Amino acid sequence: MIDTHAHIYSDDFSEDRTAMLDRAWDAGISQIWMPNCDQHTVPGMLELAKKYPDKCFPMIGLHPCYVKEDFEQELKIISDWLEKEEFIAIGEIGMDLHWDKTFREQQEVAFLYQCELARKHNLWIDIHSRNAFWETVTLIEKFADPQLTGIFHCFTGTLEEAEKAIELGFKLGVGGVATFKNGGLDKVLPHLDIKHIVLETDCPYLAPVPYRGKRNEVAYTSLVATRVADLMHMSVDRVLAQTTRTALGMIGKGFL
Repeated sequence: MIDTHAHIYSDDFSEDRTAMLDRAWDAGISQIWMPNCDQHTVPGMLELAKKYPDKCFPMIGLHPCYVKEDFEQELKIISDWLEKEEFIAIGEIGMDLHWDKTFREQQEVAFLYQCELARKHNLWIDIHSRNAFWETVTLIEKFADPQLTGIFHCFTGTLEEAEKAIELGFKLGVGGVATFKNGGLDKVLPHLDIKHIVLETDCPYLAPVPYRGKRNEVAYTSLVATRVADLMHMSVDRVLAQTTRTALGMIGKGFL
């Protein structure tokens, strides 16, 4: 299994990070992909990448919720890191209009700038899109690069939105919300091809049932896989084989 989106550098794991990762390896996790938030999360993320070079792979990007007055300086730091280290993707980036729309315009500028970084460095993008799916799609279409691809992380949208993301060449990151009673993915996943899906936890957030409301962790990827298999009427083995194959097809040979 590959957890394609996990904040394992989070302070939530400061007291038992090694034990948490041991549980992940024991559960069959082969890789963990780490999205970045801002300049302050880079050091801890890279430390894990260096400690587990064959298992923990970093992304670099400015999370939309961290786009503030100083976003241009943050983007400069992201650009500088890309000249110094190897990353599997630009992420997580995107739009978040759930709580605060104060910096909506800056989020748009930051997203397009980071799409340009993805093009320059031949990387895919990991998209955070909360209450902003169609706004994000508009930006992708404005960028107008058919080579731009990536993952709509934590996808919880409608079938129409899923089909649009797939049409644009993106995969759907499915996590713990798939296990929620009213998560909505029970009305979407049965109509999709498993080749468009990758697995994620977004830990320490959005733990799947039966751990909902508690701290999420990488080992719970297996619970997501089981739920996806149930909704898509196929074996767990098939889900794991295809989602792993799809994920591996996205990253550079230096990380395989």
